Amino acid sequence: MPDFEIRREGDCATVIPAGDVVASSVAELRPAMRELVSAGVREMIFDLANARMLDSMGLGLLLSAHNSLARGGGKFSVSGASEEVIALLRAMRVHQHFPVTGRRGEG
Repeated sequence: MPDFEIRREGDCATVIPAGDVVASSVAELRPAMRELVSAGVREMIFDLANARMLDSMGLGLLLSAHNSLARGGGKFSVSGASEEVIALLRAMRVHQHFPVTGRRGEG
């Protein structure tokens, strides 16, 4: 059973990992996210509410998803990120490529 949930409504999908977005989880997430793009998803929201951390493989996954969607005129965004993950994304200037929002009640 996958360690993530996908909620799809029309051409919009929300991907919700069950935990941290690190190399071990990226191996499962990447093909599922590619399939969503191939199946016509035009907007993808990556919900990090359950994640405490993101490693370089996770960062690569987000950038890859953004690039795949942008090529077809689609949109990618991150929601529910912890303050630490937001700080990382800002330090890496990833937030300049797609919207990043934090958890409710934080910040």
